[in-house]
Amino acid sequence: MLPEKMGTRLCLTVLFLISLNSVTAQAGSIRYVAIGDSYTICEGVAKTDCWPTLLTKNLAAAGIEIELAANPARTGWRVQEAIENELPVFAAANPEFATLLIGVNDWVRGSGRKKFTAQLGILMDRMLAKLPTADRLLVITIPDFSCAPESERYGYGRNIAKGISAYNNIIKGQAKKRGLPVVDLFPLSQKFCDRPEMFVEDGIHPSAKQYALWEGLIFPQALKILNR
Repeated sequence: MLPEKMGTRLCLTVLFLISLNSVTAQAGSIRYVAIGDSYTICEGVAKTDCWPTLLTKNLAAAGIEIELAANPARTGWRVQEAIENELPVFAAANPEFATLLIGVNDWVRGSGRKKFTAQLGILMDRMLAKLPTADRLLVITIPDFSCAPESERYGYGRNIAKGISAYNNIIKGQAKKRGLPVVDLFPLSQKFCDRPEMFVEDGIHPSAKQYALWEGLIFPQALKILNR
């Protein structure tokens, strides 16, 4: 959850690579872009174990022609950083399906509910403007990290579960307002207390085992959407 800055050169490099990928993409495949933070780039685990990668693989196995066109998420980013740095990559990737999992850093770093609500609405609306239909944006709630071994380092004395739940209510409300499908990770994430194997060495980010369980919840909803 620690911030990570992305320089202009890196941003331009990512956009260039997306452009190349657009040229070489398999004709007819659905272009999937994952927007988020450390929970979407899967801090601490191999790319092959990252849930957007698993989701793409399992959807393809289920008969959906799909490719993960881009995953510009970065550890530590709030909604504002996603708007500034991820949306250009998103637009350049010509997405036809997207997932959005963001907000934990807004709570950790005290963005405030009013600001979070406004910025999340902007992010959702700009993503929707690039997608074929509203149901092609799958919104995912923030997991409760209070079960993580090092959770107190980022809670700063606050009730983590209560705080994340409040932000999830905002996420669900903004999604409902726009008719967006939602996958709720919060209840699942609360089952991992006293299970250190569900977290990587930093004691805060999920392990490959936990990400696989997340994907197990996300997959059925994504498959339903893409089979319509």
